[in-house]
Amino acid sequence: MFKGIGNLASIVRQAQEMGGKMRDVSEQLKAKRAVGTAGAGMVEVEVNGLGEVLKVRIDSTLDDREMMEDLLPAAFNQAAAKAKQLHGEMMQSVTQGLDVPGLNEALSQITGGDLPT
Repeated sequence: MFKGIGNLASIVRQAQEMGGKMRDVSEQLKAKRAVGTAGAGMVEVEVNGLGEVLKVRIDSTLDDREMMEDLLPAAFNQAAAKAKQLHGEMMQSVTQGLDVPGLNEALSQITGGDLPT
């Protein structure tokens, strides 16, 4: 009758451990950096592993507003994609060993399917 309680306690303990690991991952991701560039390096965007923009550099010779408006989104998107990849890799390392059906597929969809196996 009480056989399932042991399993429930184990699941709760694993969830608590996972919560702690997730906080650690967030702190580590804040320290990681990803850079996106566009226009052969004329625009550079640096983000942390959480995707927060830290720095934008625009080459001083770039004075064409229209070109800048095209290059900035490209650099931001590239940096965001790299941050997303970092996030996915960190999540995969945290969830390694967990037997949750569909977890690997869900993580690969979040990161565009480019996670290492």
